[in-house]
Amino acid sequence: MKLSDVLNEKRCFKLVCGAGNEDVKEVEKLVAVYAKAGANYFDLSAKEEVVKAAQRGINRVIPKNLQNKYSLNVSVGITGDPHIRKAFIDKEKCQSCGECELVCPQKSIKHENDYYFVTEERCIGCGECEKICPADAITFTSKQKDLNEVLPPLISSGLNSIELHAVTDNEEKAYEQWLIIQKHYNGILSLCLDRSHLSDTELIRRIKRFISTREKYTTIIQCDGAPMSGGSDDYNTTLQAIATADIVQKEKLPVWLLLSGGTNSK
Repeated sequence: MKLSDVLNEKRCFKLVCGAGNEDVKEVEKLVAVYAKAGANYFDLSAKEEVVKAAQRGINRVIPKNLQNKYSLNVSVGITGDPHIRKAFIDKEKCQSCGECELVCPQKSIKHENDYYFVTEERCIGCGECEKICPADAITFTSKQKDLNEVLPPLISSGLNSIELHAVTDNEEKAYEQWLIIQKHYNGILSLCLDRSHLSDTELIRRIKRFISTREKYTTIIQCDGAPMSGGSDDYNTTLQAIATADIVQKEKLPVWLLLSGGTNSK
């Protein structure tokens, strides 16, 4: 079954392992558990070893004759997008209070001899550590990747879609990356957007620009309430995701809509 069939039938359950989650053991376990539970679409960091880990996860729990029902996506972004950033702790400023280690949902912050540091492959850039740090010792850096080098080996590994996180003020840079992706890949593409940088009008204008040269129903618009906010089990971020999708849906554009960010139990 093709990804397009799953989307058309509205039977798509996407697990976002995280564009920044490069822990291959964790990704393999997540994919195995959620594939067994019914997820059929997996969003991964754009690294070959992470894609292979996801494939191993599917192999562990799904019979070979059914594996064509499961789809893999890799996410890429541009500098400034919260999905691809990594935390850094300035040891000169750090007060060794340990608050960051306690709040990190990924357990990516460790300490050794009162020196706190970030295990980069586990960091997803959520920002919880920065919010709680009393010494302003935590900053973020973006891991920008050359898509011309990164994409070819990933595509040959058997991807079903590629997603661009375009949550940014720099539309031209995002559009440049979008064109590079299309140069290498002619399958389904996904565009992740929220309204943190855009008005409702600008959101629609950006989408129309990005899909203007694409065939109908070859693009997913991932409507993000607030990136990585599903852990906050309240209505606020959920309503943002729904509102973003509602704005796009009313335009009747030839795209699939997928909600993400704030998609908690509400």
